[in-house]
Amino acid sequence: MRSIVFSSYVAVILSLSSAAQAQTATDDIKAKAQRLVAPLVENRDSRLQSVATFDHQVTGVTVAPDGRIFVNFPRWTEDVPVSVAEVMPDGSTKPYPNDEWNTWRNARMSEVSPSDHFVCVQSVVADQRGSLWVVDPGAPNAEKALKGGPKIVEIDLKSNNVKRVYPVGTDVAGPASYLNDIRIAPDGRFAYLTDSGSPGGLVVLDIQSGQAWRVLSDDPSTQFDPSVTVMTDGKALRRPDGRQPLFNADSLALSKDGNTLYWQALTGKTLYRLPTSAIQSAAGAGQAGPEKVGTTEPVDGLWTGENDQIYLSSIADNAIKVINPTDGSVRQLLTDSRLRWPDTFSQGPDGAIYITASHIQDSPWFHAAWTDKSFALFKFMPGENNTVGSNQEPSRR
Repeated sequence: MRSIVFSSYVAVILSLSSAAQAQTATDDIKAKAQRLVAPLVENRDSRLQSVATFDHQVTGVTVAPDGRIFVNFPRWTEDVPVSVAEVMPDGSTKPYPNDEWNTWRNARMSEVSPSDHFVCVQSVVADQRGSLWVVDPGAPNAEKALKGGPKIVEIDLKSNNVKRVYPVGTDVAGPASYLNDIRIAPDGRFAYLTDSGSPGGLVVLDIQSGQAWRVLSDDPSTQFDPSVTVMTDGKALRRPDGRQPLFNADSLALSKDGNTLYWQALTGKTLYRLPTSAIQSAAGAGQAGPEKVGTTEPVDGLWTGENDQIYLSSIADNAIKVINPTDGSVRQLLTDSRLRWPDTFSQGPDGAIYITASHIQDSPWFHAAWTDKSFALFKFMPGENNTVGSNQEPSRR
């Protein structure tokens, strides 16, 4: 009798599991179909120009003062062949700074040291002093950080050689941490980072000494907001098992003078700031108090523009918006269907603003397989006429 009951129980469980898998497969087919017909009805803004397309998911981008472009490919849903690359004038890419730094692989993790190779690069930022800064949280698939993996790598852009590696210890980046974005102080003394892992927080690096410390760790300003739902394609974004994405402190911006730091949680609706002078010592950082700038929405990227206005990458609207830090008002700059999960900003020496489309909502994190892999880098020129509704045109595909 027990055998019959157990067999029946197993049959019910398998039936439910099969039904769930079938529903997921059906949803994925619908998603792929929607993406196939999207080009026929999508909206495009002529100001948004394509710079390069990629075979692998891209998140970070930076443009050096001399116009060289660098991007990174995180090791999330695949064992990417290159983590950091330079984008060449013809749109092709080459591993940067060399092949060796890009040789770490999931299948070879016991053979290749995570301390002197890129493991899972999240962002790249070129400063105004001749260096490229690479943030490697060392956590493949954004899961557990490997021992010795979390680090910040400084590369000399003139010689194309690694200048210094800043290991981030477990006291700052624990096993559940995920170092995310970075900004470098104009005077080159400090680097500021977000940690979108658990617990969320900010990290400050004293560039000369190499010492790092956490700020506002597990503070409400650096944690996801449980009242916020990440929306894409007009509906709540959910994993196959029904979970919604809960990301902590993610995007980051620094005022032009380096005196004010801005950040927010991706699963959030509040932009915060504080004076950098309050966190430039480990002893004083514990007294730092965040200030609310304004009400926003889930965004992945921040960038400081002219007059210290802050650009926001709107996930729900495939758009770029701007918030005035003086009064907290938000306006929409442009929207374009190609900006699927607009991710990271950078600004070139000619004033053009670059942004990546990482397609996170189309990834195996939320589907059985990729539903759209149109990974791309775009740019646009900011200006007074860049307001929603101007230069809109239907797709001509």
